[in-house]
Amino acid sequence: MNKPIRLLPAFLAVGGWTMASRVLGLLRDILMASFLGTGPVAQAFLIAFTMPNMFRRFFAEGAFNLAFVPMFAKKVEANDDPEGFARDALSGLGFVLIVLVVLGIALMPWFVYAMASGFHGDERFVLAVEHGRIAFPYILLISLTALLSGVMNSLGRFALAAAAPIVMNVVMIAFLVWGWWSGGDIGLWQIWSVPVAGVAQLALVWWGCARMGMPILPRWPRLTPDMKRLTVIMVPALLAGGVVQINLIVGRQVGSFFDGAVAWLSYADRLYQLPLGVVGIAIGTVMLPDLSRRLKAGDGSGGRDAINRATELTLALTLPAAVALMVIPGPIVAVLFQHGAFDAGDTWPTALAVAVYGAGLPAFVMQKVISPLYYAREDTRSPFVFAVHAMIVNAVVAIGLAPVIGFIAAALGTTVAGWTMLLQLWWGTRAMGTAAAPDARLLRAVPRIVLACVAMGAALMLAAHLLGDALAHRTLQYAALAALVLIGAGVYAAAALGFGALRIADVRAALRRPATSR
Repeated sequence: MNKPIRLLPAFLAVGGWTMASRVLGLLRDILMASFLGTGPVAQAFLIAFTMPNMFRRFFAEGAFNLAFVPMFAKKVEANDDPEGFARDALSGLGFVLIVLVVLGIALMPWFVYAMASGFHGDERFVLAVEHGRIAFPYILLISLTALLSGVMNSLGRFALAAAAPIVMNVVMIAFLVWGWWSGGDIGLWQIWSVPVAGVAQLALVWWGCARMGMPILPRWPRLTPDMKRLTVIMVPALLAGGVVQINLIVGRQVGSFFDGAVAWLSYADRLYQLPLGVVGIAIGTVMLPDLSRRLKAGDGSGGRDAINRATELTLALTLPAAVALMVIPGPIVAVLFQHGAFDAGDTWPTALAVAVYGAGLPAFVMQKVISPLYYAREDTRSPFVFAVHAMIVNAVVAIGLAPVIGFIAAALGTTVAGWTMLLQLWWGTRAMGTAAAPDARLLRAVPRIVLACVAMGAALMLAAHLLGDALAHRTLQYAALAALVLIGAGVYAAAALGFGALRIADVRAALRRPATSR
């Protein structure tokens, strides 16, 4: 028998490591903005790095893991040779990705054109092709890393898998700083850090699996009945993942026609990805294997409670972050990024993108909470249909409004599509009966969380006005931003407790209560 997963402690473990990774990622982008600004080298790197990351989400963290994790978790529950299943999955995925890497390197100019046709005819295109060929093998390394991370997550070992991205950011920061300090080609040093980081991440998670007594070694790919079943489940998720990546491509394409916009959108993306990663990824990582096990064990009431508590926790953490990104994007961007090659002319458009992305943050995170309800039931078709609808909305908004409102149409399309996807996911859960129905505690908490966020937003606007001079002062600006964050957090915490949105007794109970009834 496997040990019970305790939902809140597991979330805190994953969230803590993810927070560290995202903060380091933010530091990496701050350094890149300072060294390279929003110029051609920065834009070329961002497109080159986006390509393997896009395919990673498409294959590993997306379709493959969404199909693999529930099957693996159920095999663990039934003690049905989970290690052999994982070896077959690793071997099959690795074979497909090796072929993809070879094709990707050969066809890189076409890949760059598909991602950023606005680069065609200038130096950004040549740089993006060169950098893309160096970075593309990362897809193989990080995809296998994601699969092995799914193995550890299914066994209730979340920390090491969540720590793997820290390795990537440490390596990339080290290469970036060395390139600057040595006076070399900073862009070239940065792009070579990508495959090196991939090797380090894969080595870390493989070692973690081996320590757990499950060293997943590759073998010649076999089309076993389980692999056929995995493929059948994966195909709709693969198509859904492709739709999500088309949304990303649409945004990059729109941005590539406005000089500097690819960088503005990428730096803004980093800021909203910080809370999205900490909350959304942590919740999704814990929920999918846990719900899969519950369904296998017939624990419907426990599954409903887990979903409700995950929703409550997600909203309590995400809504205040969204309000902060919408209310004070200017001071955040100016203090963090406006240094060196990133000047005041870059701050306003980046801040505008931050505010627009912030409006979609709750939708992006809640998708991570609701999606496991489908994937734990091996229903990958419904999310695919929903994703197609969201893709159409994104394309209409981003492409249709770009001639009218400029580059920000790309961010607006992403946000509107995010809410479209969430509403469809929520509507689809009605067919699941009481499994996804909100309980009395959640219905009581949500309006109180919203009131606490309104109070925090008002406090932040007032505090930003009062600290305006300090936020613009080179010596005092970091302390002023820290004070602004502390004021917002303090007002939100006080309001949440005062309105009854959060209760200390509930938090203590969540820390004690296992997320599984076994």
